[in-house]
Amino acid sequence: MASPPTSYDSTVESLKEEFSRSFHERPLIFRAPGRVNLIGEHTDYNDGFVMPAAIGFYTWIAAGPRQDRTLHVRSEEFGETVDLPLEALAGPPRKHWSDFVRGVAAVLQTGGTHLAGANLIIQGQVPMGAGLSSSASLEVATGLALLSAAQAQVPPLELVKMCQWAEHEYVGTRCGIMDQFIAVFASAGHALLLDCRSLEYESLSIPGNARLVICNSMVKHELASGEYNRRRADCEAGVRVFRQTMPQVHALRDVSMQDLPAHRNELPEVVYRRCRHVISENQRVLDAAAALRAGDLEQFGRLMYESHRSLRNDYEVSAKELDLLVEIASSCEGVFGSRMTGGGFGGCTISLVRSDGVEQFRQSIVKKYKEQTGITADLYVCSAAQGASAWEEKG
Repeated sequence: MASPPTSYDSTVESLKEEFSRSFHERPLIFRAPGRVNLIGEHTDYNDGFVMPAAIGFYTWIAAGPRQDRTLHVRSEEFGETVDLPLEALAGPPRKHWSDFVRGVAAVLQTGGTHLAGANLIIQGQVPMGAGLSSSASLEVATGLALLSAAQAQVPPLELVKMCQWAEHEYVGTRCGIMDQFIAVFASAGHALLLDCRSLEYESLSIPGNARLVICNSMVKHELASGEYNRRRADCEAGVRVFRQTMPQVHALRDVSMQDLPAHRNELPEVVYRRCRHVISENQRVLDAAAALRAGDLEQFGRLMYESHRSLRNDYEVSAKELDLLVEIASSCEGVFGSRMTGGGFGGCTISLVRSDGVEQFRQSIVKKYKEQTGITADLYVCSAAQGASAWEEKG
C-alpha cells in the first residue's frame, strides 16, 4: 500500500542536490499532481459533468536556464536524457516520454511564447499505467517550468488547453480536458465539480474523516481502445435520434432522464442503454455535488455504487476484476462507497473510506482479491491534494 509522502522536503532537496551536481547552480522547483475521478465516467466527451480530485502524488521538475536554445531534459524514472532544440520540435508522436515535454514546448511557442533554453530534471511520483494521469501531471509541470525559464506567463486556463493540445498533437492521445484542468485548478481537501462544456467549476470540500483509496486491479484488457470508440459512436447515434424531435440537443448533456423513455422505441437497445448511463451519470454527479455540500458521505457513497452498476450494466465498460474489488469494498466496515474509475476494462477502483477504517479495508481487499484472482492489488491511500505550483521555500 502506497501513500503520498507527508512531507515533500526530501524530494525537493534531492532534486536540488542532483541539479546542483549536474549544472552547478540551484534550480527552481515545480510540481503538478496526478488525479482520480470520484464520479462522472464517460460523461466528459458528452459535454457533461465530472468530479475529479488531485492526489498527493506529483511530477516534480527542477529547472534552470541555459545559454543556448536547447531543452536538456533528464528523466529520473526512465534513466534517460534527451536534447530538444527549440527550433526542431515539430513532428508526429515519437512514442517516447519526451513527446510530452516536446509537445508542451511546441504548443507554447506556437501560442506566441518565446521560450528560452533550459535544463530540466524530472522526477515522477504518480504511478504510471494506473489511470492516475501521470501524463497530464508531466505536461502541466513542464509548462510551469518552461514559462519560468522564459520569464513568461499564460493564464491558467490557457495553460490547461495548451497541455491538452500538446497531448493530442504530439503524443497522439485524444484526451478530454479533465486531467489537465484538475492538475491546474485543484485545491487541497477539495474535489472539483467541472462542467466539461462551459469549463465552469466549483471546489467542494471533502470531509476530513474520509480518505480516497485507489485499488489498482493490476489488469488491463486489450479491447479497451476499440470499445471506447464504439461507446462514443453509440452516444453520437443517440444524439442524432434525439435531435429529430429535440433540435436543441447537441450532446447527451442536453437530454434529461424524463426525455429518455419517450424515445425508447426509436433507439436500438444498446444505444438506449449507453444513453441511459450517460444521462443518469450526469445527474449523479450533480447529486453527488449536493451531497458533498451537505457533508453527506453516506449519500455520496450510494451514488458511487449506482455509478458502478450503470457502468457495468448499461455502458459495459467494467471487468470482473473491477466488479470484484467493488463487491469486496461494499462488505467492508467504514466504506461509504466504491466504483470503477477511468475508462474501464481494467485499471482502478476508487473507494471513499472512513479514515479509521483504512487499514482494515486494506487487509480485506488485498486478502480477498488475492484469494479469488491470484493477483496482488496495489493500493494508494490519498487525500485530495493541491494543484500545480512552483515550490515555495520555507522561511
